[in-house]
Amino acid sequence: MDAWVWWLIAAVGLGIPLVLTAMPEFGMFAVGAVAGAIVAALGGGIVAQVLVFVVVSVALVAVVRAVAARHRGDGPQFSSGIDALKGRQAVVLERVDGGDGGRIKLAGEIWSARALDDTQSFEPGRQVDVVDIDGATAIVM
Repeated sequence: MDAWVWWLIAAVGLGIPLVLTAMPEFGMFAVGAVAGAIVAALGGGIVAQVLVFVVVSVALVAVVRAVAARHRGDGPQFSSGIDALKGRQAVVLERVDGGDGGRIKLAGEIWSARALDDTQSFEPGRQVDVVDIDGATAIVM
């Protein structure tokens, strides 16, 4: 049997785990085996065949991993829970200071609040920025 046939058998053999495990690396090795079969069909020696298999397989793994890593972090970043409230604006309902605190309306809900700086106080009706959430208390400035 010719060497190119063995390379095609290897490509099919590498394609089976690709389908069963959904690991794309097996597909890249299968493409490398097809490249080795092409070199064998063109009359290249065993060293050239193995070298082409290795180079094509490694190049595909390196390129595909780099592209996948670049696209992995591109999805939309959604904040939820208290993280979604940080940085939002609220309206003071009851005087807010650093000591006793007060009440604000944040995202349609009434929250207890205190000033980030103990020397500051905010009167009712004023807009404040939420910088942090400490338990059930919004820290504002």
